[in-house]
Amino acid sequence: MTITVHHLNESRSQRVLLLLEELGVPYEVRRYERNRKTMLAPDALKSVHPLGKSPLVVDDDLILAESGHIIDSLIDRYGAGRLRPPPGTPDRDRYGFFLHYAEGSLAPLMLLSLVFSRLPRQMPFPLRPVARLISRGLEMQFLGPQLATHLDFLEAELSGRPWFAGNEFTGADAIMSFPLQAMLATGRLEDHPRLRDWVQRLESRPAWARAVERGGPLTFRFR
Repeated sequence: MTITVHHLNESRSQRVLLLLEELGVPYEVRRYERNRKTMLAPDALKSVHPLGKSPLVVDDDLILAESGHIIDSLIDRYGAGRLRPPPGTPDRDRYGFFLHYAEGSLAPLMLLSLVFSRLPRQMPFPLRPVARLISRGLEMQFLGPQLATHLDFLEAELSGRPWFAGNEFTGADAIMSFPLQAMLATGRLEDHPRLRDWVQRLESRPAWARAVERGGPLTFRFR
């Protein structure tokens, strides 16, 4: 068994490292750096997968892409009953929901927020006032209200349990880590104490410390 994580700095692949550390599975990390100007992944990742995105996991001869698929596949192979609730339980339903929700619903809004927050600085100087108006208008009319709705929903979800799928940390928490850490870093969790506590507890786990040691910190300085 040889697992290699093709890891991009400041990216969603950090949560794959977290999962592997929780599983206690040995793995190698091949690190890639974003372009400092565009913040895009290097073309070298396309030699692993045509889309050139991270995370990518190579498990012997199998190439895994997409965070949710990677997380579920690794738990299938190495979980031995851990990090995923039993089938046919309400916790398993919640697990499946959050495994898809993180990338299908929450991540696109987060990405739009990050992109448009950077827009004025990417424009030629004479156009920056217009770009700021566009960015602020989108934030006020669409992104802010939409993200508030999602964060209120997530805050309520944690009212009766410590983790997203139930009483135990699972792959659902691993996949939810990056978007909520980004929300915390950008000041969007000020009115959501349960979500702030969730991030703090996640980052207090020994597996998170080991993941940071292997993959580097998440600073979200690309804003």
